Amino acid sequence: MKKLLTFAMLALWGVCASAQISELPNKEIPEDYGYIVKLGQQVPDITMELTDGKKISTSALKGKVVMLQFTASWCSVCRKEMPHIEKDIWQKHKNNQDFVLVGVDMNEPLDKVKKFQKDMKVTYPLALDPGGEIFYTFAAKGAGVTRNVIIDKTGKIVYMTRLYKEDEFREMIDVIDYLLKQ
Repeated sequence: MKKLLTFAMLALWGVCASAQISELPNKEIPEDYGYIVKLGQQVPDITMELTDGKKISTSALKGKVVMLQFTASWCSVCRKEMPHIEKDIWQKHKNNQDFVLVGVDMNEPLDKVKKFQKDMKVTYPLALDPGGEIFYTFAAKGAGVTRNVIIDKTGKIVYMTRLYKEDEFREMIDVIDYLLKQ
């Protein structure tokens, strides 16, 4: 029943997003997604080091729509999703100063992350996450890595995904587009 309700909420969200709603709907995140953060809460203040050595923090990104994509080179679902993120989100919004996308690579060394980025042909920035410290700020120990967190301009978490599901991915695109119009 819970899954049916979640599916109905997601379907309603897709219809509402297409109709240019005035606010984001409440969506319940299934427990099996393994998140320890909640929708509506402020994003934890984390600092990420990108593969080019630049450091960015979530607190410095307030005023922007932020997408955190959690990934790893060994993750087959991540590899399936990343080309879609590159094509359908990054290429569309990379020149928008109100949008930030960071792929957070879980617990892999710099050389492996750079090779992964090159092999996947993604041009959005990737950050290092030694020991999975950033990942485990958002997800429970033992939770799977493939996930996305969308943060609005006020720093609130407004959308979260798990694995690569086409319907959920399309809804995430609608959420990002909606937030960027605000």
